[in-house]
Amino acid sequence: MSDALISLREVEKRFANGVQALQSVSMDVAAGEFVTLLGPSGCGKSTVLRLVAGLEPASGGSLQAPAAGTAFVFQEPTLMPWARVFDNVWLPLRLAGVSRREAAPRIEALLQRMGLEGFAQAWPVELSGGMKMRASIARALATQPDVLLMDEPFAALDEITRQRLNADLLDAWRARPMAVLFVTHSVMEAVFLSQRVLVMGSRPGRIVAEFRIERPEGGHAGFRDSDAYVAQCRAVSRALEGAHAGLPA
Repeated sequence: MSDALISLREVEKRFANGVQALQSVSMDVAAGEFVTLLGPSGCGKSTVLRLVAGLEPASGGSLQAPAAGTAFVFQEPTLMPWARVFDNVWLPLRLAGVSRREAAPRIEALLQRMGLEGFAQAWPVELSGGMKMRASIARALATQPDVLLMDEPFAALDEITRQRLNADLLDAWRARPMAVLFVTHSVMEAVFLSQRVLVMGSRPGRIVAEFRIERPEGGHAGFRDSDAYVAQCRAVSRALEGAHAGLPA
């Protein structure tokens, strides 16, 4: 893909203990594209994110990703417990030299977009799990990244909270498109969020199937209830079952 912001070609990852986590992984993510990695536990989805983020070196192949302008949302919110919500969201801007006063309008807008208006002065311990993740996402978006990496950020949440955060994440992405590489175990979440879903096979991880998600123009309202959504979930589920069984897609 000529306009790829993230590009992996025949990427391999072997750890020091000899375990080969990834084998010949090739994929692209274009600027402004939402792509999800889906696959069995231990297939290397999170390893791909860590390679893209520069947290781990690849053992082979080639990898292209922005050296800057990348934000990472982990499965745990990782908020600073001694800082209020506003200061947690301000942190990456503060590290970039942006004053509290200068950052305030952007932070207030992000808190409102993520459903945290009125909680700027709350402590993390006062927040529910969903609200902590909202704050974590707001912090990641504060720098207006070109690439957003998300490692199962909603896995620990109840289904209703998860669906609401899915919708809010899509709204934030549509308001300011960025390249998103999202990891999940949920077929329903992958199909709802993504423009493309890449299914990974069991270790050593590799891409075994790709789906381009067809969705209605103009938004996500009602998509979960549509026949198109159900049919695409069914197709992706079949590929995932094959990946679990080690069968070709």
